[in-house]
Amino acid sequence: MPLQQRFTDTAACAQVIADRLGPDLRVAAPLGLGKPHGLLNAIYALIKAQPARSLTLYTALSLTRPRPKPGMEARFLEPFLARHFGEDCVDPEYALDQARDALPPNVAVHEFYMQSGAMLHSGSAQRSYISQNYTHVARDLAVQDINLLVQLVARRETPDGVRYSLSCNPDLTLDFLERAVASGKPRPLCVAVVHPDLPYLSGHAEVPQDYFDIELAPRHAAPLFALPRQPVSAAEYALGLHASALVRDGGCLQIGIGALSDALVQSLLLRQRHNLAWRAALEALDTGYVSHTLALQLGGMEPLRQGLYGASEMVMDGFMHLQRGGILKRRSWDNLALERAAVAGRLPGDAPGGHYLRGAFFLGSRELYRWLDETEAADPDAIDMCRVSNVNQLYGDHQVLAALQRRGARFFNTCMMATLTGAAVSDGLEDGHVVSGVGGQYNFVAMAHELADGRSILLLRATRDGPHGVETNIRFNYGNTTIPRHLRDLFVTEYGVADLRGKTDEECIEAMLSVCDARFVEALAAEAKAHGKLRADFAIPDAWRRHLPEVLAEALAPLKARGLAPTFPFGSDFTEVEQRLLPALGWLQRGSRTWRGRLAIARAWLRPGAAVDGEVEALARMGFERAATLSDRVQRRLLQAALRHTVR
Repeated sequence: MPLQQRFTDTAACAQVIADRLGPDLRVAAPLGLGKPHGLLNAIYALIKAQPARSLTLYTALSLTRPRPKPGMEARFLEPFLARHFGEDCVDPEYALDQARDALPPNVAVHEFYMQSGAMLHSGSAQRSYISQNYTHVARDLAVQDINLLVQLVARRETPDGVRYSLSCNPDLTLDFLERAVASGKPRPLCVAVVHPDLPYLSGHAEVPQDYFDIELAPRHAAPLFALPRQPVSAAEYALGLHASALVRDGGCLQIGIGALSDALVQSLLLRQRHNLAWRAALEALDTGYVSHTLALQLGGMEPLRQGLYGASEMVMDGFMHLQRGGILKRRSWDNLALERAAVAGRLPGDAPGGHYLRGAFFLGSRELYRWLDETEAADPDAIDMCRVSNVNQLYGDHQVLAALQRRGARFFNTCMMATLTGAAVSDGLEDGHVVSGVGGQYNFVAMAHELADGRSILLLRATRDGPHGVETNIRFNYGNTTIPRHLRDLFVTEYGVADLRGKTDEECIEAMLSVCDARFVEALAAEAKAHGKLRADFAIPDAWRRHLPEVLAEALAPLKARGLAPTFPFGSDFTEVEQRLLPALGWLQRGSRTWRGRLAIARAWLRPGAAVDGEVEALARMGFERAATLSDRVQRRLLQAALRHTVR
């Protein structure tokens, strides 16, 4: 059926949709970048103004800009946010209202994955959350009587007519619409919202014009949401170094997002480009040679000459850097004969097609979006954006081929906490509050166990800053788990690698204790003994007592001195002055949580010491050139103390 209507006016489009579908709108919208915020805001405003109507929205990962707290946080973040996101950036209004528990009674929002921590204090979001594996979402949506699907798309004029690319989000749209039609339900009204800056990716992400019923091409398009690049700490670098030795040359890679993933990517680049320095740093960290031994069994110590194939639900900046670094280059073909020929080394050099990266959705920096555009233009077969059922699971018609493509797979995911017996806590707290969601983590863990040479590798920091000081992220037990202990495999912290696959509970406990922070290892061992899970005469080895942040910093000092472990390995969205401010503001934030920290801040405030380089510029960036009020003078003195403390 040909496209029925085209609009450039968002409000007019929303009104036509509402009039056509009646008083009850049941809407599906993609997760993350693919949500058309402008159209959703217009629909939401229309429904709010008419209580006789109702709106039920099914989506995930509603991206909003941070909302800084008044005071120094606002002084620092507000200019940065305006610069980074743009003054005309549009947030989804329903998400802002839901975070404040202010959704009107005729609106319901159901998400299966939430922006991490954003909805912890929203009763509405917590009650309306749907816990699902990523690959089950399309199935479950198909029975919800969805009557409207809205999606951000890229548009292209071709000799054969207009074509659309689902671009950042073919993940669920393709599967959902197929399932909805197969169930005998009416196909929902499908609205394509064109964004001029969205990369046009062909292949499985490309659909004909008649795939959609309505096209909206607004006269003005708000900038695409771009994630700020994060700093990487010494502990995260240590973790990345351990993890990078587990990667097998010629294998397959799945990685997530965040500082831990950035640390892994940078460590893989060091393994490739500065192999001797990488080995030296790993040896300094790996005093028990556990990582080295596992590298010889599972991964490697040499550069990645064959390269890797990427099969990851999320395409993020790390894959761009790995491709530029000559690591992401092993191609795969969606043809079993060609793939078998490639494995056997019989594939001719001029074999057509073949991709080195497959993903279900993408989200990252503006540099990533440019890279995707440029790669499509130069090598349209290189990146295949496709349905999540292809990426996140082996089952179906493609099982034999998918397993072959994913040979040597290493599925890296992050978790918040882990238990001594190998369960992982990634999505919520033991009181039932949801932090984010299961997403695809369970899919990848289960897939690793199904593949003959696949491994699931969960990354977690050994400790975190809690309300009462430093807390361990490794627990004897926890009241909520995302990955059950019977799927235990590899865990990596900054202190090493714990291999739990096929081990007894006691062996798992010993392995997890070996990657704990030394400040908590005695108490954890005692708890395990008290529950009869660890023999009474077990003694903590002396080497584990050196698992401390200062020891990590010492081990990584040579790498830091050579500039191979920078705080921002892939560039920063912060200015040089802002980068100087970050450690000082972080110290104040952490210190304010505990009485010991507040005491340290008070001492620094009373005796701040001599001025440091760049202090004047830092104070000016925070608007403290003239501190007119008492509050401003106190904050200025606090910031001076923090700058001087962190430099010392």
